[in-house]
Amino acid sequence: MSWHVLITGATGGVGQALALEYAASGVFLTLTGRSEDRLAFIAGQCEEKGAKVCTHALDIRDTDMIRKWVMDVDDEHPVDLAFANAGVSSAIQPDGSGEPYADVARLFEVNTMGVVATVHPLTERMRARGHGQIVLISSISGLRGFPDTPAYSASKAAIRTYGKALRGWLRDSGVKVNVVTMGFVDSPMSARYVGGKLFQCSTTEAVQKIRAGIEHNRAEIIFPWVLGLGVFSLSLLIEPVADWVLRTFFKCSVKPDGDSPLRKK
Repeated sequence: MSWHVLITGATGGVGQALALEYAASGVFLTLTGRSEDRLAFIAGQCEEKGAKVCTHALDIRDTDMIRKWVMDVDDEHPVDLAFANAGVSSAIQPDGSGEPYADVARLFEVNTMGVVATVHPLTERMRARGHGQIVLISSISGLRGFPDTPAYSASKAAIRTYGKALRGWLRDSGVKVNVVTMGFVDSPMSARYVGGKLFQCSTTEAVQKIRAGIEHNRAEIIFPWVLGLGVFSLSLLIEPVADWVLRTFFKCSVKPDGDSPLRKK
């Protein structure tokens, strides 16, 4: 039976790159995202590399549907490797006004609860089978709350902590759990980020680092490590100094995406 890889957020930059990275003969890919057309295009690329592909256009915010979908997919073909990759971003507005509550709620629905809804059904199933691997995609901003991206930072910090806790729980079960804590990646999401993008890498570079890290079963795959170390070290500083560093070197805004309430005004 072919190796089964499941990827959420497969129509985004990193998600598409992950699909293409793992597409090969003997691999069965299950891909989900919001756009049927994008999924069909990516599926075609993966099939050209020899993979068998199944796509599902779903809204990750519908957590009941996502849980059922994951269980149905796993019933049909047990999942060996799952990437909980779906994510969105937002920020404090350029005029200094705060994030709309609807946008904050959307970020937690996608970045946190959507990830949990994807992963939760698989933990018990993989545990019962005695094997499997789950990868949660977090962010360097989850290492310390960035003043300009409070909701995004918090949603990614939650997933980072959740993934580390799952790894500890499942350590002796045969199930591997890895957290990816990454910086700026050249992707459509990054293109909406207005500000400095220190050490930005390509999606190809990002997925190669991710693959190498999970193949070595690293608890946390952080890149670029210099940026990660710098942000982590801010916890050693007093809050006013840490906030000054973040406000000075990571000042940003984020252009609203198509689902943002700000775009709909």
